Amino acid sequence: MRAIILGASRFGTAIAENLINAKHEVVIIDKDRERLEKLSERLDCGMIEGDGTLPTTLREAFSDSDDVFIAVTNASDDNILASIVARSVGYGRVIPQITSRELMDICKELELKDVINPHAAVAESICAGLEDKAAVDNAAMLNNELALKRVQVPKDHPGGSLADMDLPESARPIAGIRNEKEFFLDPETELQTNDYLVFAIKRDEAETLDRAFAS
Repeated sequence: MRAIILGASRFGTAIAENLINAKHEVVIIDKDRERLEKLSERLDCGMIEGDGTLPTTLREAFSDSDDVFIAVTNASDDNILASIVARSVGYGRVIPQITSRELMDICKELELKDVINPHAAVAESICAGLEDKAAVDNAAMLNNELALKRVQVPKDHPGGSLADMDLPESARPIAGIRNEKEFFLDPETELQTNDYLVFAIKRDEAETLDRAFAS
């Protein structure tokens, strides 16, 4: 697969890294030359400095109709415009990131079917984990540094509150489930055996959180 990514943000960079690691060809488009130069030191992919909403820029990156175009700038309207232009250029699949709820309906009218809405994805992941006790989907990442993590209080837990536990510094308690009932978490929450707890945490500290709740 060949993917063209508009926006060298953390999110765009994380997508690029994953695709490169999976042996796909990647090209990143961004207006910021300095940002692209820094990325070129650690990412083995193509780099194009330019305005990704313009046909000339997208034609420069275009190879054939199998190309995938992913627009993940911080501006939803730019992502929509770039995706429309990319579709007209001939990209086989266009995927815009949309953070504005109002613009979601516009995407439907424009028949932009593959839309990324990271805020909605995170919310759905939390709700799904709370309602059915399934593990919170780790694909619902908060950009590329934070993750949602679900743990269970083990049977041999000595009791006490979250404040009594040796948790990673970045761990932020969000919510829990006890006997089918959801509740908000805070440092003074008294834990009980088999409680399910959801945290936001730095990705590189997720394993430390698992060890804190290991039986």
